[in-house]
Amino acid sequence: MRVLLTGCQGFIGKNINDALMKHEGVISVYGIEKDYMNYEGWEKSLEKSVKECDVILHIGAISDTMLQDPNEMMKYNFEFSRILFDLAETNGKKVVYSSSAANKGDGGHTPSNLYGWSKYIAEKYGVARTSRFIALRYFNVYGQGEQNKGRMASVAFQSHRNGKFELFPGEPKRDFVYIKDVVDATIYPLFNHVKPGIYEVGSGEARTFEDVLNLMGVKYRYRNEVDVPNGYQYFTKANKNEFMDGWSPIYNLEKGLKEYRDYLES
Repeated sequence: MRVLLTGCQGFIGKNINDALMKHEGVISVYGIEKDYMNYEGWEKSLEKSVKECDVILHIGAISDTMLQDPNEMMKYNFEFSRILFDLAETNGKKVVYSSSAANKGDGGHTPSNLYGWSKYIAEKYGVARTSRFIALRYFNVYGQGEQNKGRMASVAFQSHRNGKFELFPGEPKRDFVYIKDVVDATIYPLFNHVKPGIYEVGSGEARTFEDVLNLMGVKYRYRNEVDVPNGYQYFTKANKNEFMDGWSPIYNLEKGLKEYRDYLES
């Protein structure tokens, strides 16, 4: 199997790339990074790559949920996706797209920030225009390889690096999903029958940030209410009924953070 992988050097994409390179069913992986759109003739190059691959894993995106520049966000998260999805449909290729729980916002209906809207629109376009389209809504991913994510790195990583952490008030809860489960879920449709559609990828549990910090052994305090940014999500939880048939996470928060903490301290 020849795989076209976008975002191959990002946190999730690099983990997927490493797993694919070890998989006996994968012949080659062609990686595309964010600056790909800055090169002259990139659309023709992309068309050639789509024609030559067997499946597309579209993982690359701007993942900064606090970015307020709509032009930059839509250029990378929608415009590139639109072109890629159209090429996939023209050439009859399966697409596995890394969507996001940010699509659902707090109430589970509409996004609450620009990042969520960009992923939501791209997901809607893919479903409408691409017949072999699988969208995986990742929840709050943590694990090995996120050291370059800056302010978007997980609470587990940031708290371990700094030795302390400040929390927003209001007891927000998140579905924290370990990177190994995300990689497994993303590769799953390549070697198993999965119907086109939208699926959720999480642990299926909503846990507090206090849970994370206590398991990481880190002290914390609470910020003032005025520090809470616009579009902040107070609650996320994957619906287990919306997992792919035959796939389920292996790691709960305790197991995932123990392995991750051991990795960070090694």
